[in-house]
Amino acid sequence: MRIADMHWRQVEDWLKRDNRCVLPVGSTEQHALLSLCVDNILAERVALEAAAPTGVPVFPPVNYGLTAYFMAYPGTITLQPETYVALLGDILASLAGHGFRRFLIVNGHGGNADASEELLTQARERHRMQVIWHNWWNAPATRAATRAVDAEGSHASWSENFPWTRLEQVTQATGSKPVADMDLVDTMTPTQVRETLGDGNMGGVYQKPDEDMLKIWEVAVRETRELIENGWDPNAQL
Repeated sequence: MRIADMHWRQVEDWLKRDNRCVLPVGSTEQHALLSLCVDNILAERVALEAAAPTGVPVFPPVNYGLTAYFMAYPGTITLQPETYVALLGDILASLAGHGFRRFLIVNGHGGNADASEELLTQARERHRMQVIWHNWWNAPATRAATRAVDAEGSHASWSENFPWTRLEQVTQATGSKPVADMDLVDTMTPTQVRETLGDGNMGGVYQKPDEDMLKIWEVAVRETRELIENGWDPNAQL
């Protein structure tokens, strides 16, 4: 259930019988000829589809994350790590104050994962809560389903090219690119990253058949739903 489709009394009623919620997090950054909001679109959509049968509230996505390396591409927005951890910490604290105790953070952006351990440590120290950090695209079943289609894929390539991340009236690229050397890219300035990557695709085929993509998506939704339903520690003191 999207929080956007609820009013406060409905949230209050939910908290009388359950303390779970879902928070999608993503990033606003270049994705070659795909939407700048790919990570937000995918994180929110997988969260909503996974939570739908359960009734668990899904909060609006945190649309900005850690993506300093793409700052040479206009439209990209990055936060400082301390800002990001503080932002998510404030969100969790606010929701804990209302009675939420079990949080599934559905992350759609690899760069955000660097801050996850600090965030989870702070959450455990300051509040009695369970927080699951879920990199949806890299979870075991979803990763296996993706590799079954093609073991080679990266940022802004086929693995993020879903019908709902493409832009209308934009002709997508065809063919493939060599996969970038990530160890080398990690040492570059944003300007050097743009000079190296060009359009922003980090390597692999640009697009796969939608039939393949939808099969991967079904796995991702099921895997995320399993966490919503059964991912919690029943012995946790909340």
